[in-house]
Amino acid sequence: MLTSRQQKILARVETQQRVRVDDLAADFATTPQTIRKDLQALEQLHHIVRFHGGATLVGGIEYTAPAQRETTAVAAKRAIAAAVSARIPQTCTMFLNAGTTTAQVARHLAGHHHLRVITDNVDLAAEIRGFPGLEVVVPGGAVRRSDGAIMGAEAVDYIRQFRVDFALIGAAALAEDGALLDYDLAGVQVCRAMVAHARHIILALDCAKFGRAAPVRLGHLGDIHTLVTEAAPPDWVAGLCRTHDVELILADG
Repeated sequence: MLTSRQQKILARVETQQRVRVDDLAADFATTPQTIRKDLQALEQLHHIVRFHGGATLVGGIEYTAPAQRETTAVAAKRAIAAAVSARIPQTCTMFLNAGTTTAQVARHLAGHHHLRVITDNVDLAAEIRGFPGLEVVVPGGAVRRSDGAIMGAEAVDYIRQFRVDFALIGAAALAEDGALLDYDLAGVQVCRAMVAHARHIILALDCAKFGRAAPVRLGHLGDIHTLVTEAAPPDWVAGLCRTHDVELILADG
């Protein structure tokens, strides 16, 4: 049975997604050692996952419903999209991985010309195929009913036939060890193929994804060339970017 403080800590984690030991110790007027014991108890009950200096929610096994994700952090995703699209030159070929942030980027490509976009999402392809400067290509494979993503070995094999200039990808989470995480293994396999067959990889990730958890490993931040987020990230994210020579772009300037 949880103590009153542990219940309040859990409520804090559920609200903020990610908490720090020192912040909790100050807020609850107790010692960091006591907070660590509380977090240990919550972890043993599978409510949270601890990391060095704090904790986050257990990742779960699937995404929030697509319609709900479309309305989450919209301003941040639009800011990221504007920054990313400005870095995509004219007359190039790119992979565009399925996701709500990458979809915002696609909508900002309306002014580009001589741009070939290979995307693993039939809904997104239908949305942007009318842009006059874009040639839109989709692989074969099974289409996920919930969001139009194309998955399976056929899609992976198709992606592997290309060597493109840019791959634009998203992720469900960036862990403190630099792991890029997601929820669906089939979708991740297509994304991995994109990363492996592009000259420059751009990761579009809003700040809410930093320090979160998800069950499937997509790759590592060290695989990425450029990380675009909407505002100054936590120090550990900036540190990972320096360590792995990843260009960090802040959409807010």
